[in-house]
Amino acid sequence: MIRDYQAIQKTWFLRGKQRIIPTTGKHRGVKLLATVDYRTGRIVWQEDEHTAETFLTFLQKVLSAYPAGSIVIVLDNARIHHAKLLQPFLEEQKGRLELVFLPPYSPQLNIVEGLWKWLKSSVINNVFYSTVTEIRLRVGQFIDEIMKHPHAIIDRLCVRL
Repeated sequence: MIRDYQAIQKTWFLRGKQRIIPTTGKHRGVKLLATVDYRTGRIVWQEDEHTAETFLTFLQKVLSAYPAGSIVIVLDNARIHHAKLLQPFLEEQKGRLELVFLPPYSPQLNIVEGLWKWLKSSVINNVFYSTVTEIRLRVGQFIDEIMKHPHAIIDRLCVRL
């Protein structure tokens, strides 16, 4: 979740001229789902609520993005990733789609967590957005821009084999 309350990140300012970041005082935000292909740097993403239904739609989007071959998606243990609603779909996709779950409390093993950190430091930290629409626009611009440079994505987020 990319929240609209502002996070202060390390920054430089003149002595006595501390940077002030306004805030709305509300906790709105943009919820994102994404995959990062560690071999190509390709990102498949969507903004949506985190429900089992939207996760199912996202899995279908990933399958469409990769129409051939087998896909392994590494996930945390969020409840939506284990929803009963997914079971028939996963059974239908057996051999084509495999979900691998990380141990609890191990975000450092999930490539997508690095993407979220990069996105937050580039888009959210030390910036004020008065509307969620502004955040949506900047998130889309950020992802569109980094996807123009897949090797930068690989260099920043992926372990080379």
